[in-house]
Amino acid sequence: MNKRWLLPIIFLGILLLLIIPARFLWSEDESFEAPNEKKPVGQDINLTSISKDKAKYHPESTVNFEATLSKKPNHAMDVKIVYYHLDEPVHEKIIQVTDQTFTWTWQTPKADYRGYYVEVVPLHNTSGGKTIALDVSSSWETFPRYGFLSDFSDMEDSKQQEVINNLTRYHINGLQFYDWHDEHQQPLKMNEDGEPKQSWSNIANQPVSFQTVEEYINLAHENNMAAMSYNLLNGTLAKEKEDGEKEEWYLYKDEEQEELATHELPDSWKGDITLTNPGNQAWQDYIFSKQQTVFDSLNFDGWHIDQLGDRGDVYNAEGEKVNLLDSYKSFLTAAQEKFPDKTLVMNAVNQFGQEQIADSSATPFLYSELWDPITTYADLNDVLIENHRLSNYEKNQVLAAYLNYKKSNKEGSFNPASVLYTDALIFAQGGAHLELGEHMLSQEYFPHDNLTIPENLKKDLTKYYDFMVAYENLLRDDVQPAELNITTSQWVQLSDKPARGELYTFAKKKEDKKIIHILNYFNTDHMNWRDTNGTQTEPAMKQELSLSIAESKKVKNVWIASPDWNNGLPSQLKFTQEDGHVELTLPKIQYWDMIVMEY
Repeated sequence: MNKRWLLPIIFLGILLLLIIPARFLWSEDESFEAPNEKKPVGQDINLTSISKDKAKYHPESTVNFEATLSKKPNHAMDVKIVYYHLDEPVHEKIIQVTDQTFTWTWQTPKADYRGYYVEVVPLHNTSGGKTIALDVSSSWETFPRYGFLSDFSDMEDSKQQEVINNLTRYHINGLQFYDWHDEHQQPLKMNEDGEPKQSWSNIANQPVSFQTVEEYINLAHENNMAAMSYNLLNGTLAKEKEDGEKEEWYLYKDEEQEELATHELPDSWKGDITLTNPGNQAWQDYIFSKQQTVFDSLNFDGWHIDQLGDRGDVYNAEGEKVNLLDSYKSFLTAAQEKFPDKTLVMNAVNQFGQEQIADSSATPFLYSELWDPITTYADLNDVLIENHRLSNYEKNQVLAAYLNYKKSNKEGSFNPASVLYTDALIFAQGGAHLELGEHMLSQEYFPHDNLTIPENLKKDLTKYYDFMVAYENLLRDDVQPAELNITTSQWVQLSDKPARGELYTFAKKKEDKKIIHILNYFNTDHMNWRDTNGTQTEPAMKQELSLSIAESKKVKNVWIASPDWNNGLPSQLKFTQEDGHVELTLPKIQYWDMIVMEY
């Protein structure tokens, strides 16, 4: 080779080595587009929405994203996409966009049970970006985000798709099919030819279509959501003894068996509920056979098992007192043996039976429906803490907690402050809130739908659910309580429990991290989480609060995130540490901030 070409060839080789990694920085199947060198697009184009195609994703699967701009760009516009796990960017790319709506894909990593934030921002307008979260989990049971369905009448496919698409945006990964069944003792009745009936009335005499139920199950599965069949563990309609149940299965209010234990329902419904003994093996065999008929005919993923709470003293057909709490565990054990491949979730009404449910290997997470006297934020906080303790911090939890209860007796809209105060507390303590379905829940009868969700609350709820998913590994993933000694000399008192006029602070720990939560009750109207009349006031955004945190370990890094600002993304915090204290400044707080100290 001529020596005069040697240096140019070497130079060209070095240049290629520098260019190729830049063009294929993150993945062999993703190309890097150089930033647009044309004239500026303008500062008035921003992101208006981002969506994805599933509620959760398996590891090493494809995520299909779609985003919309405020208007169509005049020419190619550069958009930066950054994927975060906690505070670390794990993937980044720049794409060129020519249409108002654009799409792209991402291959999820191998790691299972991880949450991510995705930031999408125009390079010419860095304040015009948006974020969305995604959950990479092979099962919904680890990080349950429970929603509901309550209308199964004949309906257009497009309406069902719209409902599921909306719940997908909130990352709802499990659906409770509320009162879809015919009657408790025979949830799915069959025709004379042995095929399921194609239509019936549920216990409230509302129309149900087999096709609608089946299509909702299919749509749920297409979006990686679990479909849960709702039914009581120990109820029959009082008039339906011809369905095969036996009187010796019933519960009584007295030793002499003169008064049946019943649960009254409205006169317009099919009838009142007669309670059976859930610990009676013959009853278990009977209701399991009926549930098996359901599973044989409809592709439900599990059974949402309901109860009716503390019934006081009850007796069996022999006049013996029945311990309902022990019978719950017996029922769950038998159900797990009968349906080993199905998910079982059981409602602890006002925590009744939660200890037995938590101790059962049949239930992957806990579910509580809350009533008085659990009325204040402090009471709600105690329930969340108790559920963690009862399961030895091994099971996550979902709370059915109904807001603006009396306000919903008339048409109107939810009070955003009610929802965000309650969700902030539930999410910060590692729980989820059963509240979203075709509408938002306000009462225990799920079809009740008098209150709408105002547009500003829809936007904030999206941010809160994104936050819960993106940081699930710090909120709900094997975190333990941690000691916290935190003080301030500024505008507010700090408290170790929710208290009006103060900031509630508590800490959790995981591996090399301490997670500090700060919840703002500085200017609340009251401290009742249900806010039954919808009078709660929105907290003002407060700026700059100096904090001193006792910490003997050497702190390497501190960052902060909030669903209320910066699109939920992490921000580094400056800090100093000396004499066993970390000094830092909280930049702002509205409802909820989360500070993470790393050692």
